[in-house]
Amino acid sequence: MKRTSIVSHGSRPLSRSLSLFLILAFSLALATTAAAQKKKKKDDTPPPASTSNTMAMPDEQRIDYLISEMMGAWQVGDVDKLHKCIADDISVVNGFWAPPIVGWENYLAQYKSQRSRTQQVRLDRTNTLIRLAGKFAWASYQWDFSAVVDGQPDAAQGQTTLVFEKRGDDWVVVHNHTSLVQASQPVTPASTITPAPAKP
Repeated sequence: MKRTSIVSHGSRPLSRSLSLFLILAFSLALATTAAAQKKKKKDDTPPPASTSNTMAMPDEQRIDYLISEMMGAWQVGDVDKLHKCIADDISVVNGFWAPPIVGWENYLAQYKSQRSRTQQVRLDRTNTLIRLAGKFAWASYQWDFSAVVDGQPDAAQGQTTLVFEKRGDDWVVVHNHTSLVQASQPVTPASTITPAPAKP
């Protein structure tokens, strides 16, 4: 995937609500599309082609592919597809001094409130690392985000770690930790700062 460079517009910092939205959105949007706790079908209808194709992949490739699919669903606001990859008992840790968000319903309420303020969303993922350990896996990656929020262009960068659990044949996200990377401010070296004259 081609990496794009996103620069924050102006010196306006992200507001607390936008930052919370980004953290919540990225925490759950970058997951798999496998159905969480899926019930068996009563008929013999074969699964959709994309599901059949991913089932044949090794688990590491399957998780990587499904993260990409979920990013697409998040960008267009497809909540049903988003929920298919997330365990109902998900826990989400964000970059604020706040308790974890526990459960799909708690996340969904905040996501819907914030998503309604955002248009023209673009989300790119880079530097993905996926590890497997039995019925658990984790994926860490960096992301670049740009959108129009409350009518103003905005951008952010951050990193996410998702913890997956394999439930039946499906991988689902059971924990998410997402952090925004604050834009660095230029620092003037101490040797170039002129001290204020001492007052008598």
